[in-house]
Amino acid sequence: QLTDLLQQYATAFRDPMMLQPPEWFKAFIYCEAFLQLPFFPVAAYAFLKGGCRWIRTPAIIYSTHVATTLFAILAHILFHDFSKSEHAGPQSLRERLVLLSIYLPYLLIPLLLLFTMLCNPHYKHVEKRKRK
Repeated sequence: QLTDLLQQYATAFRDPMMLQPPEWFKAFIYCEAFLQLPFFPVAAYAFLKGGCRWIRTPAIIYSTHVATTLFAILAHILFHDFSKSEHAGPQSLRERLVLLSIYLPYLLIPLLLLFTMLCNPHYKHVEKRKRK
């Protein structure tokens, strides 16, 4: 059952945000559902088809949005006092780093995408429109 799996994850990695998300975290979940998830099939199409330079701007918007949300989540993991949480949160530095390692790929992949969109010459090239 999914609720049991969620409970096991939250207990094993001491992630109370999954069981009792703060309001700001809920806002990020809605952003993920309504902004980020719809981007995936569009991006998959563009990257699988290849040569789609139009994906540059949506990919930059997506990757900066996700990176911004992840900075807040990672800061919360590192600095929040979880001793007052209803569910067990990370207490030691090791536990915080383990939880951080779970979320870190969700920052690194968008940063790689952003770097690709900004630095890859294929996506940087701007086509000049012909004058009539």
